[in-house]
Amino acid sequence: MFIELDLQSETPIYAQLVDQIVEGIASGALKPGDPLPSIRNLSEDLGINLHTVNKAYNLLKQEGFLQVHRKKGVIVQPDGMPGVTEEFEEKLRQQLRSLAAAAAVRGMSEEAFAQESKSVYRDMIMNRGGEQR
Repeated sequence: MFIELDLQSETPIYAQLVDQIVEGIASGALKPGDPLPSIRNLSEDLGINLHTVNKAYNLLKQEGFLQVHRKKGVIVQPDGMPGVTEEFEEKLRQQLRSLAAAAAVRGMSEEAFAQESKSVYRDMIMNRGGEQR
């Protein structure tokens, strides 16, 4: 699994880790049932604190992206990904609102913002080999 963290970023490391694992699932690089490194192994590989990896894994487990088994370890959810919920839609709106505000302040048009959003989403779909949900 290839994870690249930006230790200088304002985004917390655990959030970067969560985002990259979700992107790995969305792109198809991580498939349902795939094992992930143990908390200890991933923290050593990335040179980060055990608690940071544990926090990321726990958040992904709570959101339904991962399963944690005492014997199997951490695996990508084999029983299907979480669906779109009201909570997810609200989180999405909040994040988009913040990005749209920053884009507007910088002078980006609504059309350019919408096109960039479509492009990012389509890139994610294309990286999965064209699978649609």
